[in-house]
Amino acid sequence: MIEATDYRSAMSLLTGAVNVVTTTGVSGRHGFTASAVCSITDTPPTLLVCMNKSARSHPHFIANKILTVNVLGVHHQPISSAFSSPINSEERFQYGDWTELKTGAPVLADALVSFDCQIEQIQEVGTHTIFICPIVAIGQSEYAQGLVYFNRAYHHVGLATAA
Repeated sequence: MIEATDYRSAMSLLTGAVNVVTTTGVSGRHGFTASAVCSITDTPPTLLVCMNKSARSHPHFIANKILTVNVLGVHHQPISSAFSSPINSEERFQYGDWTELKTGAPVLADALVSFDCQIEQIQEVGTHTIFICPIVAIGQSEYAQGLVYFNRAYHHVGLATAA
């Protein structure tokens, strides 16, 4: 049997894009930092988003049934840290400039890309919930450098552009 600590250590070597996943609705405005996001298919455009069931905002995503995946650029590291910290939801949204697309879920105005989604299916696996999310709108910025998480630290990827 593989120990959880060995698994987490091995997974720290799997580079992941850093995202802030947000929701709003009857249950309020909430968000969390996530690296467990991936494409499922382009027909129809659909994402998979994983969330720890013990996260404070977990029941709010279930209740609201919408989410936006905001893919972070290098300049968003403080936002990523805020959305993974113990501060409350209202304080988290004081970081960044927020707007919305079709569903009304919070969209980070200068995210590399934002995928606005409905939550269509929910599957529980161990400690996490998997959301299957058809994309209903996409917003994109002009930034060229992304923020990734590797070996328990933030790193930058992409080409720096002249200012």
